[in-house]
Amino acid sequence: MRDRAQLVLAAAAIVAVALAPVVFAYLQLGYSGDVAASDEYDKPVENADGVLSRAVHHATRDVTATYRWRNRDAAVSSVRSDLESDLGTLRSSRVESGTVYQVEYNRSAAREWTSENCPSGPNRQFGECEAERGVVVQNRGGETHVLAVAFDLRVTNERGWYEVTIVSYVR
Repeated sequence: MRDRAQLVLAAAAIVAVALAPVVFAYLQLGYSGDVAASDEYDKPVENADGVLSRAVHHATRDVTATYRWRNRDAAVSSVRSDLESDLGTLRSSRVESGTVYQVEYNRSAAREWTSENCPSGPNRQFGECEAERGVVVQNRGGETHVLAVAFDLRVTNERGWYEVTIVSYVR
């Protein structure tokens, strides 16, 4: 009986040693070499949203001091012109790594944002709001203030594609 127990114990040790390489190979299949890179790869929409928010902030900072309300169309043109280089940079930013960004202005989302976020009626603090070519502007004391810019974003990469509408509002 004692010999049989030793034989079973020896067989179990041999099986355990034989399975060790299989276990290590299995564990390596789930290995993610560069977690920071894969996090960035998984978040293309969030990355684009950050770029668009910063671009809108920079493109709108001088509009108030420059444009009166009667010249709001010129203010909208100025904002769109200032955004063009940032949008071009975003569109070409990750092409070599297989990620393509397509960005367009969304006029209907700008109108919707205006109706939801600009108060109307006699008790409002500022003047009227208008959505022009994807840019929301408001009359504040005869000056044009940019409130938001609406974009349609499409991101395509090896994993698929994402389509979202982003409204970057000026803080």
